[in-house]
Amino acid sequence: MSAPARVLVVDDSPTMRGLISAVLSSDPDVNVIGQAGDALEAREAIKKLNPDVVTLDIEMPNMNGLEFLEKIMRLRPMPVIMVSTMTHRGAEATLAALEIGAFDCVGKPAPGEPRPFGDLAEKVKAAARTQRQFVQPPAVPVPPVSVADFRVGRKIVAIGSSTGGVEALIAVLQKFPANCPPTVITQHMPPAFTKSFADRLNRLCAPVVEEAKDGARLEIGKIYLAPGGERHLQVANASAPCCRLVERDPVNGHRPSVDVLFDSVAEFAGRNAVGVILTGMGRDGAAGLLKMRHAGARTLGQNEKTCVVYGMPRVAYELGAVEQQLPLNAIGEEILKMTAARKEGTE
Repeated sequence: MSAPARVLVVDDSPTMRGLISAVLSSDPDVNVIGQAGDALEAREAIKKLNPDVVTLDIEMPNMNGLEFLEKIMRLRPMPVIMVSTMTHRGAEATLAALEIGAFDCVGKPAPGEPRPFGDLAEKVKAAARTQRQFVQPPAVPVPPVSVADFRVGRKIVAIGSSTGGVEALIAVLQKFPANCPPTVITQHMPPAFTKSFADRLNRLCAPVVEEAKDGARLEIGKIYLAPGGERHLQVANASAPCCRLVERDPVNGHRPSVDVLFDSVAEFAGRNAVGVILTGMGRDGAAGLLKMRHAGARTLGQNEKTCVVYGMPRVAYELGAVEQQLPLNAIGEEILKMTAARKEGTE
């Protein structure tokens, strides 16, 4: 049995430090080795204790969490899980942190929440196990494919991702031209963050990116991100595909669930679809991707070397759901090849 994950908890609130530490300490495979109230204390604690993982508050005195994260990633790269308020400002800062190289994020609980930080221990253990090299991504984005180089066919694209998905989706979608195939995405993240993430993707990418709305028709040049919260994103209507937001219990512990999205795409799009499963913990999306492949869709999975967590793509690959495994930087181009119109007509 592997040693417990050694964690340093960094937050300016003693109450929050105590709550996070208590939640993590309740898991026998996690060991809270120290606490720090600001970046200066955290810097000394990291030098002294050499933790496997750091939980880091976004808003702190002296130096905020984002500034401190940049220093960590530049001087001593390691897994960091951001702890953020569930506000627009907190979401924007957290998304920036995930782009810098944070492993994952969790939201601070609302008063009276029954299971505060419910999945934090699992995220900490996954972070401690990862073999990923935590390095700062390039500051200059890759330019999108020219519209002149791409003629879209009739296929739609469905993408599922979780831990590490913010960076992965940016890498994939920045390869898309403005006339990209209609694309639907389920990314696991706190409900308050998905609108900010869609807005961020819209600024960074050539196509239009927006939170999916119930009944929105899938159009060329648009990307639809499942909103977090109480509903799953599905695709409906084979003759005129559109988004459906459906109230159902969580699937695989998630709402929205990648499996729910992929199942609907298998049913209503069949061979006129491409399914893509990216980095993430657990197995959500694997069974749905297999249904897509059985229905005639093309399917792609991110390879182990470029995943933050090789969980969802691994299960999908082992089930036989993945037609091709590719490094992250090749997935965007491959999607375009699979969805491009043929010279004789369209697919």
